[in-house]
Amino acid sequence: MSFADLGLSDELLQAVTSAGYTEPTPIQAQAIPAVLMMKDLIGIAQTGTGKTAAFVLPMIDVLGNGRRRALMPRSLILEPTRELAAQVAENFEKYGKNHDLKMALLIGGVQMGDQLKALQGGVDVLIATPGRLMDLFERGKIMLTGCELLVIDEADRMLDMGFIPDIETICSKLPTNRQTLLFSATMPPVIKKLADRFLTSPKYIEVARPASTNVNIAQYKVPVTARKKREALRALLHADNVSTAIIFCNRKTTVRELAKSLKQHGFAAGEIHGDMEQPARIAELDRFKAGQINILCASDVAARGLDIKGVSHVFNFDTPWHPDDYVHRIGRTGRGGATGRAFTLVAPEDAEAIENVEKLTGGPIPLYTLGSEEAGERPASAEPAERPAKNARTKRAPRREAEPRREPEARREPETGRKAEPRRETRPAAGDDRGNGAEKRGSTRRDGDRDNRRPRQADLEPGDSGGWNGPVPEFLNFSAIA
Repeated sequence: MSFADLGLSDELLQAVTSAGYTEPTPIQAQAIPAVLMMKDLIGIAQTGTGKTAAFVLPMIDVLGNGRRRALMPRSLILEPTRELAAQVAENFEKYGKNHDLKMALLIGGVQMGDQLKALQGGVDVLIATPGRLMDLFERGKIMLTGCELLVIDEADRMLDMGFIPDIETICSKLPTNRQTLLFSATMPPVIKKLADRFLTSPKYIEVARPASTNVNIAQYKVPVTARKKREALRALLHADNVSTAIIFCNRKTTVRELAKSLKQHGFAAGEIHGDMEQPARIAELDRFKAGQINILCASDVAARGLDIKGVSHVFNFDTPWHPDDYVHRIGRTGRGGATGRAFTLVAPEDAEAIENVEKLTGGPIPLYTLGSEEAGERPASAEPAERPAKNARTKRAPRREAEPRREPEARREPETGRKAEPRRETRPAAGDDRGNGAEKRGSTRRDGDRDNRRPRQADLEPGDSGGWNGPVPEFLNFSAIA
């Protein structure tokens, strides 16, 4: 089957051919005719199957005839991330070059001025993230009553990011007689409920088992201790003939620190994560696509939908917390029929996470064992030798013996050297407890000897209240005179 068999216009076929494509993928072959027939659609397909073109191509022909109106987009495509939205925009520019269609990109992280200017001129296709769209809608800067076609892309990712309430609000503002297309890698109950509510008799297409992995990707798990992950990663980058690679981390801070470490070790590495401004993220992706850097450290913001050709390797520096993320991460390689390799560094604390991944993918991931030095595995013979040192470090120091008490010397005045008159101690009257608490608190010794916290009876004079907690100086020892 060729694209010409799907009912696309000649102008669109020329653009597809010039882009280097001759045969549609399974999701494209089934979805394009349904969209051209104005049917609602649910498309379940794993990442990397060409589902973006499955709705972009027919949308271009559907929107080929019509009139634009200010602030009222004719169609709306919702994407969970800025990167996915920008990629869809690139597809419209590539395939719609022979059509008179106007497109606008509505995403966060960039100035609103240009976006508002584009909306005021009228657009055929509005590609937006839910947050920015809701922001402009609440300000009255956009009207959705003229939208004829809605696409909800990466619906399961929308669910993960908490966008479902926004999507429900947006759908409720759109005309009821619109065409709606929903694409997702999985179909959890929340997404099914959303589809049942807002789609009308949709055509259901599933080209692969939900969240199944690409057979063109060789997968491995690498046992490693947490403190030796960087060393193991560098060993893999040197040993496995890596041309271009994406390294995924669970945290944005880990992305920054890992990229910095790789640069210090001579690798041409970059980074992309949610804390970066949108222009910086786009610039880093452009550097990676242009070959200025061949290693890209990324958080899951870049895991889904990014179509970067020629990625030979994917490394999971951290085992993903959610099994679905594993499928989307490794889907950045092995695209378009090419082969790829994916390595996941598995620390002992990742045992449950990797077990959940293997349950989802339907089988154990082959083990790839590095040498003990690279993987950070401790040789068995070294264990007894290290234990005494460890015990010696953690052993509590013995208590210090209490030093013998010194008889206090008579206090001398600093300038004359003469003995100072002894201070008289004011005792509280009978029944008066004022001051005793302070005296007792001040009498606590700090030499670690618990037995010396309270004054001993042998050190007290008859009738003494315990205010003085030291040996009695000779000039105060009145008992000897008596």
